[in-house]
Amino acid sequence: MAGRPQQTSVLGHPAGLFTLFFAEMWERFSYYGMRALLVYYMIKGFLAYDDAHAYKIYGAYTALVYATPFIGGMLADKLLGARVAVVIGGTLMALGHLLMGVQNPTAFFLALALLITGNGFFKPNISTIVGSLYGEGNPKRDAGFTIFYMGINLGAAMSPLLCGYVGEKYGWHYGFNLATFGMLIGLAVFVAPTLITQVMVLGGALASAGALLYFHESYTTLVINGFVATTLVAAAVIATVALQREGLPADAGSPNHDRPVGGYIMATLLGVCVAVPTFAFLVQQSSVAGTGLLIFGGAAFAWLLVGAFQSQKVERERLFVVLILMFFSMLFWAFFEQAGSSVSNFTDRNVNRVSGGRVITQSDIGQRLELELGQAQLGYKNGDQVITMTVLDQARKDKKTKVDWLVTADQVGMVVNGSEMPASTFQAANAIFIVILGLVFTALWGFLASRKLEPSTPVKFSLGLIQLGLGFVAFWFGAAHPDARGMVWVGWLLLGYLLQTTGELCLSPVGLSMVTKLSPTRMVSTVMGAWFLATAFSNFLAGMIAGFTGVSGEGGKEATIPIPLETVGIYGGVFKIIAMTAIGSGVFCLIISPLLVKWMHVGVVTEPEPGLEVTRESDIGFTPAE
Repeated sequence: MAGRPQQTSVLGHPAGLFTLFFAEMWERFSYYGMRALLVYYMIKGFLAYDDAHAYKIYGAYTALVYATPFIGGMLADKLLGARVAVVIGGTLMALGHLLMGVQNPTAFFLALALLITGNGFFKPNISTIVGSLYGEGNPKRDAGFTIFYMGINLGAAMSPLLCGYVGEKYGWHYGFNLATFGMLIGLAVFVAPTLITQVMVLGGALASAGALLYFHESYTTLVINGFVATTLVAAAVIATVALQREGLPADAGSPNHDRPVGGYIMATLLGVCVAVPTFAFLVQQSSVAGTGLLIFGGAAFAWLLVGAFQSQKVERERLFVVLILMFFSMLFWAFFEQAGSSVSNFTDRNVNRVSGGRVITQSDIGQRLELELGQAQLGYKNGDQVITMTVLDQARKDKKTKVDWLVTADQVGMVVNGSEMPASTFQAANAIFIVILGLVFTALWGFLASRKLEPSTPVKFSLGLIQLGLGFVAFWFGAAHPDARGMVWVGWLLLGYLLQTTGELCLSPVGLSMVTKLSPTRMVSTVMGAWFLATAFSNFLAGMIAGFTGVSGEGGKEATIPIPLETVGIYGGVFKIIAMTAIGSGVFCLIISPLLVKWMHVGVVTEPEPGLEVTRESDIGFTPAE
């Protein structure tokens, strides 16, 4: 869709941007809220999968989530228009989140399929509408996407703190219902009249802020939740003021043609009826999904290579740069996406998340205590029973966590009745760090660019991979130095997330922009589709990598999770390999970066047509990757 001018502006940006900010924020709230619970739900819920099975399902699901936007984008461009596509996508995702609360295997896989299909319509097209609010050549466009990106991460920060907390503490279906509620608010914000949109934006923000302040375990979590709540309310106030001037223009996201779209909508919905059961099958049979990704990915790569060799020298070498950086990006996301699988279980099983409480001393030996069974008891014996995560999860499921405990000499130092932070809430760390550091990095690149010191795109990719690797070094070091029970200090986990976030801020924002700038005009859409396909494959690969950390045995409901001392080394060993691979890949990318910069042909015009845009390194700006 061509760019369009917008008369009414707030803080230099179209007022409609703030509608899209909150529509996307709530959609990401729903997506990441479900993701925060997904692996835990498959392992601890009624499905009772072992680690390996859960990781395969997770990998296939996230892979297809990133594969479908290519199709949804094409349908919007050719037939539906972005606005209709967003409404269809949001509706399908709301149905998917709602169905997640039904404890039935068929319903579970249909729910995942609805989310996959809905995401394909929603994800690419709301970003397209953001771009359409700005006129051609508007210098505020990149800054507008930066604001939009902050909305994405604000939603991602809120969701583990609310959906994750509620799902783990009160029941899985409550967490999924919150995700459903978030998706419905996002859809309402997008389609409602401006006045109702204002009420939904401000009311939803205030209600969520109140919930963030209510659901916490300690002073530390209250501070974290308070920061997110304050940011949310501030954003809502700004958006409400903006929407007093003007809402989302009625023609934003309209089709690129004048034909009636009713028939196209019906045909699309019929296609959805075919796609949903197909995706449900592919997620359930993850090996089939992997084979399909390999076939399509191999075909796309071969097609791009053929196109590169048929191109002139400058275009050919630029395509080589895109393909090489596409490979490094695939590695980055395959490692980064451990956050929702192996790192998530590592946090649950081996990171000490307990604060406060009372420490058992010598004077307690021989005493009987009534205590709340929790993570602090993992690895200890109560009589003849060893407390494992399996035992703890079963006690929580049966609501029998109050136990009579006889203190023995080897339990001196054990914490009793402390506050335990749910493991899923740590998945908010990355998004919170982005909210804090995103604008800092944007300013940093601008500062360096003004002095002609800004790193090139290949160097930024190198820095991203190296910092990601250092994040896994923090995880590995923590796992290599646990306490006597095999529990890891929470600081190593947070340091790892921080380094991964700074790596993401070096690599992610420039990826899509690099594709659009370096790809020949005649094939930019195809190259972009291949980029998303590579991201899809990286998510499938992430599930395979996570499988190496599986610590629960085969046997479905008979599977048991060992004590922390037996699992910490498994996680640490895999994290060490990931760290070495990521750092090594980053160093290799840094070594070849001079060649890649040369092949980018900065400042070279490939065709003589007047008005053709010149590719400059400074043009490769901030574009949201999520």
